[in-house]
Amino acid sequence: MEQAVAIDKRRNNIQVTKGDRFYYMVVGLLLTLLLIVLIYPIIYIVSASFSSANAVTSGKVLLWPVDPGLDGYRAVFKHSLFFRSFENSFVYTLIGTLLNLSMTIIAAYPLSRRDMPFKGLIMFLFTFTMIFSGGMIPDYILLKDLSMIDTIWALALPGSINVVYLIIMRTFMMHSVPSELLEASQIDGCSDTKYFFRILLPLSGPVIAVVTLYYAVGHWNNYFHALLYMYTPEKFPLQLILREILIANTMETNMVSDPSLAEAQQSLADLLKYSLIILSSAPLLILSPFVKRFFAKGAMIGAIKG
Repeated sequence: MEQAVAIDKRRNNIQVTKGDRFYYMVVGLLLTLLLIVLIYPIIYIVSASFSSANAVTSGKVLLWPVDPGLDGYRAVFKHSLFFRSFENSFVYTLIGTLLNLSMTIIAAYPLSRRDMPFKGLIMFLFTFTMIFSGGMIPDYILLKDLSMIDTIWALALPGSINVVYLIIMRTFMMHSVPSELLEASQIDGCSDTKYFFRILLPLSGPVIAVVTLYYAVGHWNNYFHALLYMYTPEKFPLQLILREILIANTMETNMVSDPSLAEAQQSLADLLKYSLIILSSAPLLILSPFVKRFFAKGAMIGAIKG
């Protein structure tokens, strides 16, 4: 107690010099400039999406919406499969993330145990897949033989475990969850299953939240695999429908013979780009703040300690 009081007194006696003030001022100025550089593109995209097509094309939008309107969003919402694709993306993301997360946790826990035999060999096999893979055509043939083409499993099952996230979670369990807890639980007669669900998982909340967000972002933005394995429009995720909307408006611009009408169509196509960015990113932007506080503890610990 006396030592703590002495430390507090020494802290209170520390004086801030002119050099310190200058340093803080420079650092604050640099961070402010960095914040402006990072946040301005987001502000511009949001403002452009709510501006008129002519204002976007002519470059009048700088910070605030010019001639505010919802023309871009109306053009997107008119597509008959937009809301269906939004629902598809939500279902694909939910099921795929749950599958990825469960398999990653199940693999990370035994690999974090010091008493697991052949742990080094198993980790080598996992990391080997980061460098070598079958390739696009063998993957397609395999999914076709398994009758998974044009189904949700073609998007969810391949890559069920991301090795980088597996290493992060395994490292967190090894270094952030005390091994003494396992020994104490075994002495009290706790089985591995009870230890896993009642002790390990609650203590691994930060890294689970971070990995969940990583997996969810990957599934939500999954465009290439959906383009390869999906051919029924009613099953398309949001990213493919947004691509179709943009391509359709671009093609209509090239097919119009009237110059004034073609110019208006091109302006709408330019406006659509910003509206599509907002619609595709909004769910992730809403989700991110809820897991932001876990990033420092979850991602950094797993990344630093290898």
